[in-house]
Amino acid sequence: MELTPPGPRGIPPLFARLVDDSALFPPRTATMPEALREHFETRAGERSGLLGVFLCQASRLPELITELIKVKPKQPLPLSLIIDTGLGGVPKAISIVESRSELLSLRMVEMPAPSDVDEVWLERVSEFVPEDVIRVVEPRRGVGWLDGVRKVIEHGSWPKIRCGGLSSENFPSVDEVADFLSVVSSFTGASFKATNSLHRAVRHEAPDTGIVHHGFLNLLVAVGRCLSGGDVRDALSSTDGEGLAEEARGLSEPAAKAVRALFASYASATFAEPVADLEALDLL
Repeated sequence: MELTPPGPRGIPPLFARLVDDSALFPPRTATMPEALREHFETRAGERSGLLGVFLCQASRLPELITELIKVKPKQPLPLSLIIDTGLGGVPKAISIVESRSELLSLRMVEMPAPSDVDEVWLERVSEFVPEDVIRVVEPRRGVGWLDGVRKVIEHGSWPKIRCGGLSSENFPSVDEVADFLSVVSSFTGASFKATNSLHRAVRHEAPDTGIVHHGFLNLLVAVGRCLSGGDVRDALSSTDGEGLAEEARGLSEPAAKAVRALFASYASATFAEPVADLEALDLL
């Protein structure tokens, strides 16, 4: 399924539909009415071409539908369903979404993998999720992590990499991210999604925690280098925003589309910060 067409209003292909809306999730945790209001305002705004799907937990589907009935959207909400009810809850959740097709358009289903990503579990994921919906599976980092990433891709799903969270243990090292990119890029036609703590474009230290955060622009440039044989770890560790921006601007349109075919999107609890950073770096 094509999720990254050239965006409207002149959004460059490198950034089209890059930012998925995770306002319902930490660290943001907006209320449902607030999250939907801001989402639809963004979708009607001048930077709408950056915006991807809306993320909602399966457990909150009734609440989402209730609010959408009040909103009466002109078009169905592009939805990524986050499975927080266990694999067994997937069929019911999908059935609920499909019964409200005037309100919701299911694009993606995302779920954490068990500690041991086995073939039987992945086959059940394939059986439960319709063929025209993207399956995103997050293997847990740790021993055998990259084997899990390979299995996810081999079963036709996108692997997801968690780039941060509420504690330092949730942040993968530069080497771990580079190894992940190396594995995913070794599969023809594979795509991945990233999530958590990628609100800012460039790698930086958070002033409130002292934790170093990955940047989504670092990740885009690193994917470009991964595909062209460049220094991936250097791109991931760089704090030179202008240098990263110059390299991103220098990508040809085919190269930019190849980057985004691999790095499909990332989830952000805020839309304003990515936009502000890209504007400050003269990338929009």
